[in-house]
Amino acid sequence: MSDILDEIIKRNINVHRDSLLPLLQEIQNELGYLSDESINRIGQLTGMPTSKIYGVATFYDQFRFNPKGRFHIRVCHGTACHVNESMNIIRELERILKIKQGQTTRDGMYSLEVVNCMGACAVAPVMNINGKYMPAAEVNKIKDIIEGFVSNSSVYENCQ
Repeated sequence: MSDILDEIIKRNINVHRDSLLPLLQEIQNELGYLSDESINRIGQLTGMPTSKIYGVATFYDQFRFNPKGRFHIRVCHGTACHVNESMNIIRELERILKIKQGQTTRDGMYSLEVVNCMGACAVAPVMNINGKYMPAAEVNKIKDIIEGFVSNSSVYENCQ
């Protein structure tokens, strides 16, 4: 991972705070998330304090600080989904998976992300697992959806 980081950072060696976003995006695109190591390496190679780098990265909700799970679950919390009780779906997923939004289970199987909008307001609330949409999600069916998805995982392995 260090070699990949160094290569990306060296391509962007003249990075300043106002041009830090493309570097962070490139690292996340390549590695899937921003690790502590990546933030430290940016600081070492650019001379920027890691607190400033981390401050920029945490300001934007596009950045992840944990790797995605094998099953990446996204839940919409836009207006239509919120009105249709997406928060209950989020709470149920957190309860079942024993993680909070933005986290990944210890075994790396599941990650949970809450997003502002998935553009599927007509079928709210919406959740998505590895690119497969589940419209009109219901709290009492969440556990069955997850178990069904995992048992058919070979079908969905390449969805993203």
